[in-house]
Amino acid sequence: MQTDWIVPVKSLFRTATFAAALFASAAVIVPAFAQDKVIAHAQGETTLSGVPEKVLVQDWAVFDDLNALGVAVAGVPSSNAPAYLNGKVPADALQIGSLFEPDFEGIAAAEADVYFVAARSRTAIETSKDILPTIDLSVDNGSIVEGVKKNMTTLGDIFGLEAKATELNAALDAKVAEVKAAAEGKGSALVLVTNAGKLGVYGPDSRVSWIYNEVGMPSALASVKDGDHGGDSVSFEFLLEVNPDWVFVVDRDAGTGENAGAAQALLDNELFNQTTAAKEGHIVYVDPQASYITMHGYQGVLLLLDQVLAGLNG
Repeated sequence: MQTDWIVPVKSLFRTATFAAALFASAAVIVPAFAQDKVIAHAQGETTLSGVPEKVLVQDWAVFDDLNALGVAVAGVPSSNAPAYLNGKVPADALQIGSLFEPDFEGIAAAEADVYFVAARSRTAIETSKDILPTIDLSVDNGSIVEGVKKNMTTLGDIFGLEAKATELNAALDAKVAEVKAAAEGKGSALVLVTNAGKLGVYGPDSRVSWIYNEVGMPSALASVKDGDHGGDSVSFEFLLEVNPDWVFVVDRDAGTGENAGAAQALLDNELFNQTTAAKEGHIVYVDPQASYITMHGYQGVLLLLDQVLAGLNG
């Protein structure tokens, strides 16, 4: 029997096997091209190429969110760092300007992959969008909890941390539900802001609107005109007339690093001490920086919710 064909067939088989292995090996080492992702945000849409590695943040609430997700940040604001974030801000982080005045030269030199703005820094996008991909994570004060959750979902999508974002949002929902249950039947509430010896009231569109909107405590005032800084100006006589069951105090002076403890001294007033809230010990001083500087940061909101919960259960 003729067998000349056997050797070539074996040789061909070996050649084909080697070629297949080589192809498989090549398929493993060829780098995958990063897919562009379009991110919708408060000022439009921004396209990102792959997962950002070098991150700049001009807003402490967004830093708070990223820290909660475990995302490293390379650049941060140079002012007003909240005390509750002590130890979480990298010591070697770039200082990229204040909350209101970004250092665009430094931002451009950083050659980062993404730049986040929000609240006070949102107008920076007009300049920064021509330097690097910029995303505005501003939150509507009328629906803070939903805004925080939306931002966590967006950041989870950007950094491939969808499961972690979902877990964090579920924890926030659970905490809100716990505080809401504790507040049920506890009466009316008023959020006071103290500012350079003056009194103001925050309402359902303010920096801590969730006390009314999400926790569900009815406002002791039918109508409140929220101001940017000092709220709706009121007097001690007016507070006694309104007579809230609970008072939650935002000390703006302490929040901006001035006169810590000024709120307690101001509210030690003969008229205020006659209110139901004062007589029952229903006065809660919330973290001034979480309530005034960050407002929309995930960890800051949880801190404030815990403080309100402790006050209601105290």
